[in-house]
Amino acid sequence: MSTENDNAAWGALMAAAQSGDQASYARLLRDITPLLRRVGRRKWPMAADADLEDIVQDVLLSLHSVRQTYDPARPFLPWLLTILHHRLVDGIRRRTRQNAHETAVDRFEETFSEIAANIPEEPIGGHDALHKAIASLPGGQRRAVELLKLKELSLKEAALQTGMSVSALKVATHRALKALRVALTGKV
Repeated sequence: MSTENDNAAWGALMAAAQSGDQASYARLLRDITPLLRRVGRRKWPMAADADLEDIVQDVLLSLHSVRQTYDPARPFLPWLLTILHHRLVDGIRRRTRQNAHETAVDRFEETFSEIAANIPEEPIGGHDALHKAIASLPGGQRRAVELLKLKELSLKEAALQTGMSVSALKVATHRALKALRVALTGKV
């Protein structure tokens, strides 16, 4: 059967389906599904099989929703392929958005017994080195770290205790953390 014959036959099936012929509608859906997969794969060759199947299902649902808008006097295939085009665009946009928020993981070391997994690392230099580094900070920076990071006070509470402004506390904390990073790792 050629595409022209398919187009005419599918148009007739769709017209019958619009009149309530369920058998014609079921046959139409069964007949067009392979075409949707083929054209969808050609238009989006990098699609995962699951994504492509989602597109086909979306087209079939859309076709069902808008079946009354089909004009039997016009060719069926361009109408169907327009629906497919719109669902493909939606699917590609959806996949692009999802990929923007996903991180591909190539290695799953925690799942293999021969590789040590979930072993807590000792902070560089250890606990004592951290306290020595904090003690070596200038007074304002040391006080900011102690109140904001160790005692976990809010900026407002720390400002009341030190008499420093919130902005000054932020700057002191930033500089202190930078100095601690350098002292403990040697990296800027």
